[in-house]
Amino acid sequence: MSGSAAPVLAARGAALAFGDRVLWSGLDLDLAPGEFLAVLGPNGAGKSTLLKAVLGQQPLSAGDLLVDGRPPGRGSRSVGYVPQQKSMDAATPLRARDLVGLGLDGHRWGMGRRSAADRRRIDEALHAVGAADYADAPIGLLSGGEQQRVRIAQALATDPRVLLCDEPLLSLDLRHQRAVSEMIDRRRREHGTGVVFVTHEINPVLDLVDRVLYIANGQHRLGTPAEVMTSETLSALYGTPVDVVTVHGRIVVVGTPDHAGGPCEHHEQPVDDVRRPVGSVAGAGR
Repeated sequence: MSGSAAPVLAARGAALAFGDRVLWSGLDLDLAPGEFLAVLGPNGAGKSTLLKAVLGQQPLSAGDLLVDGRPPGRGSRSVGYVPQQKSMDAATPLRARDLVGLGLDGHRWGMGRRSAADRRRIDEALHAVGAADYADAPIGLLSGGEQQRVRIAQALATDPRVLLCDEPLLSLDLRHQRAVSEMIDRRRREHGTGVVFVTHEINPVLDLVDRVLYIANGQHRLGTPAEVMTSETLSALYGTPVDVVTVHGRIVVVGTPDHAGGPCEHHEQPVDDVRRPVGSVAGAGR
């Protein structure tokens, strides 16, 4: 991560609201090339909506947002997007390489013949995520982990400056969580791609994360995991006492309100100890 290079994503006073309901406001953020930003918070806090704003699908209510120095726009080749995983029907008439190709031309009307350069990009993206062996397999017959590799290849097909990941580890077992996390980490280190990683479970990526953006109750906090994942910070965000304690080398967050805003006294959110003790089950080290 380069601290002197121009940010690949920049927000100034950014806010998003629906009527009287403010999801977040006053967001100032510079995402450096190669930086890994984890976005945390309860359901309905506005995490995925932030990604929609970067994709140009949701206008801001206030403030400014630039992606690679330009306003967000649909179909931007500067942005790769890994959506929340959804199982595909076995009868889906798409091969893995066809799905990756949609990352190049899916925003255009019609399905014209792809150029040799586009076909080469598709092959390179599949190879980069270890999916070349099943490039011609029907996407619906692949396992969840294999499908997620193909989705990441689709997101990388345009060689993006920013990679948006919306719960990319959801429903994956520990082995595939580690593999997907390592692919994303390798991409940002080798190509300087900024990563915005929305997740409910930070355990598999804690060792990879540079900063955390925690959104809750219409507010947000931005900083390192050690700065954000504290009793003081989360209590201030939620406006109610929240305890962050270490239990057997893991952080347990107790007392966070549920997504509807009411207190949930017994809710626990296990997160790896920010001190990353020996034996932690966090993602691969740097």
